[in-house]
Amino acid sequence: MKIRNPKLVAAASWLASQAAFAVVKTLHFDHHCIGPDVAYGRPTYPDRILLSIWHEKLLLPTIKFGGPDIAVLISQHADGQLLGGLIRKMGMGLVCGSSTRGGVEAVRQMVRDDFPYRNMAITPDGPRGPRRVVQPGVIYIASRTGMKVVAMGVGYNRPWRLKSWDRFAIPRPTSRVRIVHGEPITIPPNLRSSELEPYRLLVQTEMDRVDGIAERWAETGRLRITKPAAVPLKLAS
Repeated sequence: MKIRNPKLVAAASWLASQAAFAVVKTLHFDHHCIGPDVAYGRPTYPDRILLSIWHEKLLLPTIKFGGPDIAVLISQHADGQLLGGLIRKMGMGLVCGSSTRGGVEAVRQMVRDDFPYRNMAITPDGPRGPRRVVQPGVIYIASRTGMKVVAMGVGYNRPWRLKSWDRFAIPRPTSRVRIVHGEPITIPPNLRSSELEPYRLLVQTEMDRVDGIAERWAETGRLRITKPAAVPLKLAS
């Protein structure tokens, strides 16, 4: 059942935020930065960052690393609005839009010089998938804003899964959770649409790598860093 009434969405968001904070307090959490610490260390990191997180795993990173300096791109679908209400409760900003509802305006907001948030978090496979497939939008935004793309992998040990397109993950209370940040990826400015694909593949490869590291770490309790896979396409200079 989808919730569409604004008052019900607000109430559901409040309840979800209370439940989420309660569960997070019980989790066995750890994180590892392959590159510089751009999560906890955002205030001292010199560049703006674009955190890239799979849609199904957005919940925990927003709780652990959220703050008033970061906004999250959320779809205008009903489920996106529910998640957006939860994110507001955590003190972060929102940019609402998707590929089908207001997406162009959302991108316009983010590339404006007076955009009020230094950093962004985005689900590169959202809002409707395919699951775990990076879409060109994240590359376009990074190219237009100058933000460094940072892939964030999240691993849960035996999470609950919703019956949604992304199989949205909810960590079990007292379970093991691991987060891994990749190296910041620089996207050249003002790329044309025909030039986005090599960088989309680069981000896809890094997302697959760090998420795999985080998932194995959560499952086994052992951190093993794998080397980046080669991207077979020549990048634009």
